[in-house]
Amino acid sequence: MSAATERLVADVKNHRCYSHPVFQDWARVAPGPKVVGALFHQIQKFCAATRPGWNFPSALKAIGMEMQSRLMQEIVESEGNHGPELATMAGYILNISAGRVICEDLSDQTAIEAKLKDFSDELLGALPGYDLDTGLSIQARRAIGVFDRRKEADPASTYRNLGTALALEMISNRHLIPGEKYCLIDSGIYGVHLEDPEMHYLLEHWGEIGAEQQHERNAVAAVESVPQNRVALVMEGAVGFLDSLSSLWDLLDSSLLQSGYEFKTAA
Repeated sequence: MSAATERLVADVKNHRCYSHPVFQDWARVAPGPKVVGALFHQIQKFCAATRPGWNFPSALKAIGMEMQSRLMQEIVESEGNHGPELATMAGYILNISAGRVICEDLSDQTAIEAKLKDFSDELLGALPGYDLDTGLSIQARRAIGVFDRRKEADPASTYRNLGTALALEMISNRHLIPGEKYCLIDSGIYGVHLEDPEMHYLLEHWGEIGAEQQHERNAVAAVESVPQNRVALVMEGAVGFLDSLSSLWDLLDSSLLQSGYEFKTAA
């Protein structure tokens, strides 16, 4: 790994997003179903925004980074069908949390996501700037907005997108997926296992052979040959993403998890 890449990786690890306690707080609070639904709504909407490549792979190719373009396209193709599995997992956990069936058909992505949004609207809808049409907080919209830049094809945006990709894949592999495994499985509060068919989303992303490990390797390899005079743009893209995701985690932590107990018996 080059010295520049080592610095980029170290800066991501040193950002507060890397060790944010949101998933530890989820396990500590053991929130009720409405909170679980609201949490999953914000998280799944964010995750959905990270999957499309838009013009990012072709923009890399246009500036002579063909290998990087291939690596990013591999990630895009790998993530393409994960929305339904995430919805199934969310519905499964929601039903267990409620102690009754809220989501009847765990294969019905549309119905599950609508129920998650209902809970998010109920618990977060009064927050300033909350958008009732999408069910998104300001913080979620900002985190999602980072990935709209993938629609841009100019060189500066492309280098920033490369930094965002590095930070995203490191955070997904070392914080988001391990955090979800910790609060949903390791905590024992839902009595579920990684091998449960409904938890396949997590199984596919977790561990040494999981998708996120390969995605992180792709992202690290992609930044290896960034010209020295473009490293600052790469870091700018990484930090912008990390700051926005930290703000989303802060919101969920303060608005839902620190007050989660009061919703514990809600249906």
